Amino acid sequence: MPTTHPTSGELGCKVVYYGPAASGKTTNLKHVYGRLDPAARGTLIAPTDGPERTLFFDFLPVDMGIIQGVHTRFHLYTVPGQAPHRESRRLVLRGVDGVVFVADSHPQRMAANRESISDLESNLADAGLSISDVPMVIQYNKRDLEGATPIDELEAELNRSERMFFEAVAIDGTGVLESLTAISRQVIKALNRA
Repeated sequence: MPTTHPTSGELGCKVVYYGPAASGKTTNLKHVYGRLDPAARGTLIAPTDGPERTLFFDFLPVDMGIIQGVHTRFHLYTVPGQAPHRESRRLVLRGVDGVVFVADSHPQRMAANRESISDLESNLADAGLSISDVPMVIQYNKRDLEGATPIDELEAELNRSERMFFEAVAIDGTGVLESLTAISRQVIKALNRA
């Protein structure tokens, strides 16, 4: 649910990058941070527990400018994908306006992808939301891997609702800004209907 800043009147929209551990969620935010004009982005906060694993969440505020007469900022978050951090994921999802589900294309990660999307659905339900009602795009990351799972298999397992999807290689930025642009448009469209 978007929030309005009490003094500035700025509209804040929350987009959460969700997916299994090491699927590329933080890499997405790092690429977005590196590509945006410093005037349009805040500080990237990415606390890790050492080997580049998200500790609680990553956060990047992005100034979207004036949308329909209102100054709008998107707050981009990632969740930790490791199984013990379920409560952290549930907390980060509170007030979510849109989701980028980052799936790992490595063939041995399909079970982790399925568990993560099931976890997302469960955590949204706990927040009183249906996964079918939340704006969402799917990003199939790590498409550069030799033997990457074919897109039709990923689609059959993870995208039965026929959400918009993007092939990505987050480490070099392929598909990253496209995913962000698509979810941003969906969130704005949902706000217009509200």
